[in-house]
Amino acid sequence: MATGGAIDRQEVLDFAMLLTGRRCVALLLLAVTACGGDAAGGVTPISPDSPAPAVVAPNATVAATVGATLFYDATRGGSAFSAASGATLAYTVAFEGSPNGLTASGATIGGTPTSPAITFATITATDPLGRSARDRFAIVAFAGGLPLPQLPSPSYRYDDAEVGLPAHFRAAAGGTSVLSMDNTPATNPITDAGGTLGRVLFYDPRLSVTDAVSCGSCHHQSLGFADALVFSVGFRGALTPRHATGLANARFYKRGRFFWDERAGTLEDQVLDPIQDDREMGMALDALAIKLSVTPYYPPLFNAAFGSPDITRDRISRALAQFTRAMVSGDSRYDRAFDANGVANLAATLTQQEIDGERVFRQSGCGSCHTTLAQVGDAPHSNGLDTAPIDTGVGGGVFKTPSLRNVAVRPRFMHDGRFATLDEVVAFYDSGIQDSPRLDPRLRAADGTPKRLGLSSGERDALVAFLGALTDSTFLTSPRFSNPFAPGSIAAPIGPTITMKNNAFSPTTVVVPAGAVVSFLNIDNEWHTATFDNPAIASTPRFTSGVKTVTMPMALGSYTYHCVVHGIAMSGAIVVGK
Repeated sequence: MATGGAIDRQEVLDFAMLLTGRRCVALLLLAVTACGGDAAGGVTPISPDSPAPAVVAPNATVAATVGATLFYDATRGGSAFSAASGATLAYTVAFEGSPNGLTASGATIGGTPTSPAITFATITATDPLGRSARDRFAIVAFAGGLPLPQLPSPSYRYDDAEVGLPAHFRAAAGGTSVLSMDNTPATNPITDAGGTLGRVLFYDPRLSVTDAVSCGSCHHQSLGFADALVFSVGFRGALTPRHATGLANARFYKRGRFFWDERAGTLEDQVLDPIQDDREMGMALDALAIKLSVTPYYPPLFNAAFGSPDITRDRISRALAQFTRAMVSGDSRYDRAFDANGVANLAATLTQQEIDGERVFRQSGCGSCHTTLAQVGDAPHSNGLDTAPIDTGVGGGVFKTPSLRNVAVRPRFMHDGRFATLDEVVAFYDSGIQDSPRLDPRLRAADGTPKRLGLSSGERDALVAFLGALTDSTFLTSPRFSNPFAPGSIAAPIGPTITMKNNAFSPTTVVVPAGAVVSFLNIDNEWHTATFDNPAIASTPRFTSGVKTVTMPMALGSYTYHCVVHGIAMSGAIVVGK
């Protein structure tokens, strides 16, 4: 070997060939390292005893947007992996399944996501000895243009201690109080922060695999958190197998089971089912937790609700259940008739027809299944819809009994949405109950045949009127339950506003410009219309709460209108002036 200067490379290699085994390799590497490596600029050899590559700063979940270019360095500026001193790492990236429009070159991931999806990528770092380390992480591509929630400060109140249940819900009127039917578990009480988080989750389309469907897509506040469609539409256009139930007063069902067939043992179980269902929202819960973790507003909301920013399926479940249980409806005109002890003065708030309907409700036995002052279900029953049920529900055509609160604003009825109006429902219970093996005994006559009520047309109308008195427009328009992603989603009056209150229009006369849009705001919790005597103006439909608008003509003059429910006694005029 040469002395007094740099060791000749060939001399080193010749010397190494005289040795065998690992000692040969080690001495060779040490010799080359000591001499500074390849003078021509090759990779510096490292010792096999040196540390292998390791992950020291794992990649967090990466957020991307459909249609927007992504450029991401999976080495995190060289900090993701450690390596032996002097070692140069080589990187490769592999995708699991479809890359969703992304490509990789070395450690760099780029491209334009083509659809909302979660793509998993694994970056592998390899040193000159072939030793490697891997880091797997998710890339979440969100749909473009998704809105952010607008939340008030301070937050809305959901805790019972803050909001307070209606006083008559605590009264043991008729032997059973509404509160005694409460299914809230001690492990998941309603809190303000939990209700706030639940409200955001309930309305967020990010909970679906396509970023297009939320819980609120099938449960509309203005419809008592039910759906106008017979069967609701899921994330890819598939239909649900049953009609969406109203959620008002869901907490007051002592059995605590949910869905028409009661397959969910608790509300905490129920709220997760539609998220995962391949016809509804199609989102795996583990993937959802990843997705929400990279959505900026969720970690703070989870931290406020549960004491840490960790996002888990259990916490998602508990927050959604809290928001749903907070949906207490107890301010209908019927509710306002009761004092704190559950003693009623129906004449103070209801019309005579509605009072007659309440009597029919009681005498016909409706209250034996729709119990307490909140008309909530007591158990699943077969109500004789079919002699041989195709959909067997709990078994033999037995289905959960829903609450009747806000039933008049829910446009479809029964588990299959077969009835479009309350008139049809009343007619069915009057004379249409079918004999079936599991028909509830309360719906059988003394001789065992299906019960026939024999109601007169006036009694049927009165019963429908009473069911309309269960509408709670305070609940249907409360900002606490509204969509935080669409401020103003509760219809706000447009232009001049005429209020329907105490069976009167206020003001009775209003002057507006030609072509003006005029709003009618119903806060009566009672059926009203604004029907114009001039057929050239489109009248409002019959509605119990909220806002309906009309557009006035260009011709000047006075246009009179009245409520077809209450006649000329409830009338007014809109003057179209210059």
